[in-house]
Amino acid sequence: MPAPTDAVSTGEAALLRKASDIFAVTFKRNPTDAAAAPGRVNLIGDHVDYCEGYVLPVALPFLTVVVGANNGTSTCRVVSVLDSGRNEATFPTPSSGQLKPGEPAWANYVKGVVANFPGAVKGFDAVIVSDLPMGAGLSSSASVEVATFTLLEALTGTNTDPVKKAQLCQKAEHEFPGMPCGIMDQYVVTMGKKDHALLIDCRSLESTQVPISNGDTVILVINSNVKHQLTGSEYPQRRAQCQKAAELLGFPSLRNATSEHVEDLRRKKCDVDVVKRAQHVVEEIRRTEQCAKSLLVGDLKRVGKLFYESHETLRNLMEVSCPELDQLVAIAKTVEGVYGARMTGGGFGGSAVVLVKNGAVEQLKSRILSEYKGKPTFLVAVPSDGARKLNM
Repeated sequence: MPAPTDAVSTGEAALLRKASDIFAVTFKRNPTDAAAAPGRVNLIGDHVDYCEGYVLPVALPFLTVVVGANNGTSTCRVVSVLDSGRNEATFPTPSSGQLKPGEPAWANYVKGVVANFPGAVKGFDAVIVSDLPMGAGLSSSASVEVATFTLLEALTGTNTDPVKKAQLCQKAEHEFPGMPCGIMDQYVVTMGKKDHALLIDCRSLESTQVPISNGDTVILVINSNVKHQLTGSEYPQRRAQCQKAAELLGFPSLRNATSEHVEDLRRKKCDVDVVKRAQHVVEEIRRTEQCAKSLLVGDLKRVGKLFYESHETLRNLMEVSCPELDQLVAIAKTVEGVYGARMTGGGFGGSAVVLVKNGAVEQLKSRILSEYKGKPTFLVAVPSDGARKLNM
C-alpha cells in the first residue's frame, strides 16, 4: 500500500469514468468525446524558456481528463472537479459574443483556449477532472489548457499541428489568466513521450526526444506543500529583468549571451538584479544542454552535479527559491544514492526534483519526513506520453 505521503496516479481509465459519471448526472446525457493531457516536471532549465533557451522537461503519468459534447446552443457550460472542489462556469461561444477574462478565475484557462481555438467552436458542455496535484509547480494550468484544446479538436473533428497547438495554448494563458509564461509547459504537455525527456529549443521550437532508462534510477518529485503568497508580480518582474538585460546587450533575448556579456553588464554598473538574472540564464542554458548530453551517455553523476548548480543559481541569482525548497535539497544532498536535487518550476514554493538510485528512495523519504519542517508529499515522475484523444 502506498504511504499517505505518496501521490499515486488515479489512472486514465478511472479519471475517464469519474468525468463521464459527473457529466451524465450534471447534463442528463453521456459525453461524446474525451481528451487527456499530463502535467510535467522540468528536469533542468528553469526561467530560461522565456529567454529562448533550452529546457528539459518530462511529461508525468498524472493527468487532466476532459469529457464533453456539443449542446446545440451558443453557450459553453463547464464543470471542474479538482482539489478545490466543484466549480461551474458558463460563457458564450466566440461567434456569439466577445470572450473576455473574468470571474471565476479558474475558467479563464478554459475560456482562453476556446477564444484562441482555430476552428469554429459551437456550444458545448464539459467536465474537467484531474489527479495532478494543484499548486505543486507541475503545470496543472497547461494540463487543463491542452486537454481542453484536445477535446475541442475531437468535438470539431479537426487536428492542429502540435507546435501550433502549444503556441495557441500559451497565447491563451497570456491573454486570459494574464500569466506571461514561456512555451515549455504547453509544449511538453502536448508532445511528451513515454520513457523520454524532451529537449526543447525555445527559440526555434524544435525538440529532441532524450531516452531515459528506468533501470536503477528514479526521478522523485517532492512537493513542499508550501506556496508563498506573493504579489503576483514576481514572475513577470523576472521576465522583464531578463528582457532588460537582453536589450542592454543589443540582443532580442538572452539566448546568445555569454559569460563575457554578463561581465559587460557588470562593468557598465547595470542594475544588480538585472545582472544576476542574466548570469543565471546564461549558465542555465549551458547546463541544460550538458544535462541532455549526459543523460544520453548515462553519466548520472554529471547530471546530479548540474542539478545542484541549477538550484544554487535559482536561489542566489534568480532568487525564486524559498527556505522550504532549500531545506529539501539540502537534506537530499546528504543521502547516499542521491545523484542530485533542485527546485523545479517557477519557484516560491512548489516542488523539488531528485535523481536518486531506486534502492535509496525509501531512505530519502524517511529522512525528508523526519527532518523537513513541512508536510511533504512524494510522486515518482515516470516519463509519460503527452496529450491525446480518448476512446469513450
